[in-house]
Amino acid sequence: MEFFSKGIIYNFMKYARIFVTTTLILAFLSLVLVFTKGFNYGVDFVGGTVVQLKYEQKAPIDKIREDLAKDKLFAGALITEFGSPEEVVIRFSTVSDSVAQDIGDHIHTLLKDTGTFDIRKVDIVGPKIGSELRSKGIISAVLAMIGILIYVAVRFEWKFAIASVITLLHDITITLGAIILFDIEFSLDVLAAVLTLIGYSLNDTIIIFDRIREELEETKNTNFSEIIDICVSKTLSRTIITSLLVFFVVLTLYVFGGEIIHGFSFTMLLGVIIGTYSSIFISAPFLTLIGFNVEKYKANIALKEKNRIEKEKMRSQYEKGTV
Repeated sequence: MEFFSKGIIYNFMKYARIFVTTTLILAFLSLVLVFTKGFNYGVDFVGGTVVQLKYEQKAPIDKIREDLAKDKLFAGALITEFGSPEEVVIRFSTVSDSVAQDIGDHIHTLLKDTGTFDIRKVDIVGPKIGSELRSKGIISAVLAMIGILIYVAVRFEWKFAIASVITLLHDITITLGAIILFDIEFSLDVLAAVLTLIGYSLNDTIIIFDRIREELEETKNTNFSEIIDICVSKTLSRTIITSLLVFFVVLTLYVFGGEIIHGFSFTMLLGVIIGTYSSIFISAPFLTLIGFNVEKYKANIALKEKNRIEKEKMRSQYEKGTV
């Protein structure tokens, strides 16, 4: 295919300003959603009880709501269809630890007139545990960012590290904004998807940055925009093929995996699209925004090479006894 030909160099940097401006606006709007609307936290993070029921016939949701309303324990309970008309999920705040021992029998008694059903799952999370899980999730994401910053700074240089972290923050922020916009319940599964996307997005970015570093060391060209176009074009086929493979795998999970992994697969779908877009159009242009200088970089490389040669020369003289 001509599109994947390694000889074609696409002029990505010509539209870099448009891409960066658009994506920063999306990131800003996502932050507005985070601080205004906020997340729809699941039981994992706020505490409460989730009960999943499986009816032999279509679940009478209105009748279930009516019967549960008779018990103050289920005040404010959320009853929704779960994957099929025969299954429902009941979410409510747990008001007593003792309820955990007989909640199944209690629901069976309350809903005995709604039809024949089985209780397939009962999950109970205390508010304190939910708060701890939320805090640890935030700490995990922050530590991942710090680790990435250190790794990229050591492997490349600090400006590459900053550009990588900015790209990751961009990807995560827009993904979180989309989660809020589509009212996806933020559970441990969604958090796992977000942390997975950190590694996925970084992998694509590192490949492009590695190609840029090789090009900087091999070429005498000092036009950084041209170098970026060359490197992104040369890695384009790899980026697109990998992203499409991951996308179709996750799409399969989303379509056929069932309601229970809906949040995880939906977040992964969003993240793959956003991460691919940022790897191609955003990550490298960020280097220009933070003032990456090709001539200074080449001078640093030359100085390091000179120091290396001098050290080897001194070592050789020492071994021969001439020093």
